[in-house]
Amino acid sequence: MPPRPTDAPYHLGLTPDRIVEEALALTERSHLFGWSLRDLAHRVGVTVSVITHHVGAKDRLLYRVVEKALADLVPPTDDLDWENWFRAMLHEIRRPLRRYPGTAKWVLLHGPAFSSIMPMIDTGIAALQRAGFGDKTGLAYATLFNNAVMTIAFADERLADQGDGSRDHELMMSTLRQTGTDRPGMATLDATLMTAFSTGSSTVAQAQDTYYTFVVDTTITGLRALLGR
Repeated sequence: MPPRPTDAPYHLGLTPDRIVEEALALTERSHLFGWSLRDLAHRVGVTVSVITHHVGAKDRLLYRVVEKALADLVPPTDDLDWENWFRAMLHEIRRPLRRYPGTAKWVLLHGPAFSSIMPMIDTGIAALQRAGFGDKTGLAYATLFNNAVMTIAFADERLADQGDGSRDHELMMSTLRQTGTDRPGMATLDATLMTAFSTGSSTVAQAQDTYYTFVVDTTITGLRALLGR
């Protein structure tokens, strides 16, 4: 859709909800921290002042973008045991966080303080309490959530608009491979973890899926051991 001329009346067909939708589209195509208010204003066909008039400063807009991205989350049913509940929840939340790069980083920095997330937090806390985590319940929830979301955020960072960031990453990978030629440790890392943070192929996507599942399962296993003590 071509941008509207910048001298168009700011109120003509433009609403805060539409601005958030357009910002969400920019995020899906790049990264939450990879576009500017100027980019958004150009996309909508208005000036930056019109954007801020409708939605406020960029920090407020980012809040609304992440809120919109996570709005359709549905918590797993509360009849699951805590381990399967968290497996289901952490794979469910990965879907929008991966679709909109940078939202995972935002959630880590600011917390999931949205009405759509509150039922998920309540249900997860209740599952941990029933399992017997007691005064460690909050720590257990935070560890499960943060470990998983941090994994997504780290993978997203290569997509941020930081000049030649993606090429820098590929150069680093190439250098490490050359340096580690015939080294068994390097070969193992290259086949697993490093591939998971490369760019752009079905092999990479599969490696990222495997690594994410491993992080979730390992965190759950550690907490199970803590519970057993």
